[in-house]
Amino acid sequence: MAHQFFFNTYILDNLPAPETGFDVVQDLSEPRLRMYITQRGVKSFFVRKRINGVDKRIIIGKYPDVDIEDARAKVNEVLNDACKKIPVRRKKIAFQEFVKLYIDNKVRRSEDSLVKLKRAINLHFKDLFCKNVQDLTTDDLQSVLNKISGQSMAARMQELLQSIFNYAVEMGYIKVNPMNAIPKIMVAHRQMVLRKSGLQSLISAINKEKNLNLRAAFLMLIYGFAPKTKIFKMRWDDLDFNHDTWGDFPLSNKAILLLQDLPQDGEWVFLGMGRSHLTDPRVAWKRVVAEAGMPNLTMDDVHKFLMRSLVWNPDKDKLRDNMNDLLSDLLV
Repeated sequence: MAHQFFFNTYILDNLPAPETGFDVVQDLSEPRLRMYITQRGVKSFFVRKRINGVDKRIIIGKYPDVDIEDARAKVNEVLNDACKKIPVRRKKIAFQEFVKLYIDNKVRRSEDSLVKLKRAINLHFKDLFCKNVQDLTTDDLQSVLNKISGQSMAARMQELLQSIFNYAVEMGYIKVNPMNAIPKIMVAHRQMVLRKSGLQSLISAINKEKNLNLRAAFLMLIYGFAPKTKIFKMRWDDLDFNHDTWGDFPLSNKAILLLQDLPQDGEWVFLGMGRSHLTDPRVAWKRVVAEAGMPNLTMDDVHKFLMRSLVWNPDKDKLRDNMNDLLSDLLV
């Protein structure tokens, strides 16, 4: 049974990722609304509906791209749509055109993530663009997957094609998803266990980074107890040093000392290209983790380690004390 509570941003932002599989939580305000939390920390709103005797889980969107109130408002719409009879469309549609429809109607991502998705589609699916969705066969799709280098990328593209053609079935352009006949590409999950000694080595390597902006951003991944996307989008206006908070979230002592030493000019705390916020400093991160002796460590690994170690408390002052106690223990 799913754990039930009233969904709010403070709790959802700090839900820990499970060590394996996924967790499910349920909203008390709208009991039909639920959320998946995967071991990678991805959080998705969904509803359940029994259709033609089959229990189906219908994804509403990923959090925080879809906020809580919007997700609650969409529950009735999504459930009503699920009960509609599938139309039969006689007119053919090109794969490239249909992918645009899929992105517009089904994809809910941040701007940066959407740019990456479109780049991957243009790179890997270009051989399919001129063909009609109705004419594509399992062999056509298998051929495209075979050309993708890297098993992990091929697996992600397979999942994307599965979703695209599921939508084609839903829209009535085809009756059967041709991807169903393709065996699932199995990817060995990377195991990276970060420990106290490893965190100390990481901090030592970060402190050797010559770029002040990147050095501060990487340290904030540790001191800020938040995922990289939130850290890199941090705004000065959201920080309250009088109350030691970042929006509704408490700041650790280490985070406050770090932030107060930075030049407070402009909108963003951590600047990226074109006066926007920092987005994806993967080259610098690879340099840092190589120096730390953990070349496969990701920024998400750091966040997961800290959130699993942190004793969560709904009281902000007590949570802040727990943050400080944990950092004191880890950095001794």
